[in-house]
Amino acid sequence: MNGSKKDIDPASELREDDDESALPELDLNEPAEGTLANGAAAIARAVKHAPSSPGVYRMIDAKGEVLYVGKAKHIKKRVTSYTRPNAHDSRITRMIAATVTMEFVSTATETEALLLEANLIKRLRPRFNVLMRDDKSFPYIMITSDHWAPQLLKHRGARTRPGHYYGPFANAGAVNRTVNALQRAFLLRSCSDSFFESRTRPCLLYQIKRCSAPCTQEIDFSGYSELVREANAFLSGRSRTVQKELSTEMETASGALDFERAAIYRDRLAALSAIQSHQGINPRSVEEADVFAVHQDGGYSCVEVFFFRTGQNWGNRAYFPKADRTLSGSEVLGAFLGQFYDDKPAPRLILVSEEFEERALLAEALTAKSRRKVEISVPQRGERKELVTHALANGREALARKLADTASQQRLLKALTETFGLPREPRRVEVYDNSHISGTNAVGGMIVAGPEGFRKNQYRKFNIRSTDITPGDDYGMMREVLRRRFKRLIEESPRLTADSALAAVLTGEPEETPESPWPDLVLIDGGQGQLRSATETLTELGITNVPLVAIAKGLDREAGRETFFMAGRSPFKLPPRDPLLYFVERLRDEAHRFAIGSHRARRKKDIREAGLQEIAGIGPTRKRALLHHFGTVKAIERASLSDLSHVPGINAETARKIYDFFHEKAQ
Repeated sequence: MNGSKKDIDPASELREDDDESALPELDLNEPAEGTLANGAAAIARAVKHAPSSPGVYRMIDAKGEVLYVGKAKHIKKRVTSYTRPNAHDSRITRMIAATVTMEFVSTATETEALLLEANLIKRLRPRFNVLMRDDKSFPYIMITSDHWAPQLLKHRGARTRPGHYYGPFANAGAVNRTVNALQRAFLLRSCSDSFFESRTRPCLLYQIKRCSAPCTQEIDFSGYSELVREANAFLSGRSRTVQKELSTEMETASGALDFERAAIYRDRLAALSAIQSHQGINPRSVEEADVFAVHQDGGYSCVEVFFFRTGQNWGNRAYFPKADRTLSGSEVLGAFLGQFYDDKPAPRLILVSEEFEERALLAEALTAKSRRKVEISVPQRGERKELVTHALANGREALARKLADTASQQRLLKALTETFGLPREPRRVEVYDNSHISGTNAVGGMIVAGPEGFRKNQYRKFNIRSTDITPGDDYGMMREVLRRRFKRLIEESPRLTADSALAAVLTGEPEETPESPWPDLVLIDGGQGQLRSATETLTELGITNVPLVAIAKGLDREAGRETFFMAGRSPFKLPPRDPLLYFVERLRDEAHRFAIGSHRARRKKDIREAGLQEIAGIGPTRKRALLHHFGTVKAIERASLSDLSHVPGINAETARKIYDFFHEKAQ
């Protein structure tokens, strides 16, 4: 790829005064930015420097933000088309009006341009492109190959460890169910290498017939290798061959009157059947495929994705890409697919519900990227058509649920605006909470909600680092969390609502302006003291126009009797059974759940690193006895008081200390 880039007529950024409510000043000697004529003139200047080759172009506004990323077989011809008057729909017209400069990147081929375009859209998130909102990595099943006794694991993220990867699965639940069934079917270990090496007797998984215990030589190397071979064969698509082999072995054992061994094969066959029964619809003629169907309603688009591997359904997921209402389903689907496979391997077959303009080009690009032939097909009949129809029905139902949830959420946000006297309906609500045990492993959590519900990809946790905070000082912890959050926000996104307001005026389309990372409302778990600390912290940073509300729990921490604190208002309560009260409680409880989860994860990490010796009265000997008895720290954590008392060397007093250590409530 030729990485030559040309900056065309860079415009100076709009400046803003210290007063964040003031609009930036414009140079009155020049025509105002944002008119269609000025945008077309800026593009016309850029055309003079545009290459006559395949590549990618970026349209940039006065703030230096990318408005749109596009690709072209001939960049100069494509960019020239934007200068023709009265030849564009309203969306393109708004985009042209906001453009002040352009950038170009040449590529060797149009397929390279297509791949680069998808990558840039995901990274830059231009507001006039179709944007894939949810981009979490998919979970896989992994069988390692860097140990003589390979592990069976759930894996997510980069594939750096040697082994065989199978997937993707639509969600962690589908992986967990499959891994549990595979453990029963193939008896492969799931423990870590360090745990494996320290075993002197089989753990609980061996007792419940979910592991063959290679750690203590309950199975020899050749026998375990055969189990690994069968597992890889099953996950690679040869499931019928594996089942036939197990069935033959069961009949042989039964014929030899070895009924105990025959029962083992029977249970393994039952486990394999359980895997396939969980898959729902299983195609007979499609071995490996991803199925995409797009459905539009109410100005929203839903893309439903089904994953089929080894002839089995490995789950489905609904996506709701951000797209202009004027775009058709085929346009949304085509743009979505390029971004979807930007960082994921493509299967040999991709089935789609609608024809889109660059289907052949995308298939060619994915073929070049994966180094094997990738087919993108719009089936018209047969089983493949049935798979697409099934995905489309699921997409229709998912979008209906989404629209219902969105309407309900909007009503609640409107009530929130009226009750708390907000200047406008909030599009971004941030909720903060802290979690710790006597000041140890203190963590602050921030969750984000908006018109479409919780935005989990924007949740943030803050490990409390300050040494000046007294352990257990909730006010000090909240001050640190808010200071770090808003200080970084000032550095990375210094413009609050002024630029958004200006962009809305210039384009005439407020709903198309980029979403601000600044909250319209901040909720804090606490009372008057927490509100005072939060207000002082934001004031020190020069922030005075972000509404703050503190939520104090009711008497005896009873839900439904919360008191709300706001600056300039007397404390107040909401009526019992008020839907808004339940909504605010749900926000607060989600922040509490996230903070406690982050605290517990940090605490468990400390326990793993420090060992059980952190508990008073537990030395190396008792630690060894506990691990030999229970197998893992997690099992010790879950053990009851009576179970702990039965461990050799653990008396009632020590058992109580261990139990209290793991079950002390987080604040």
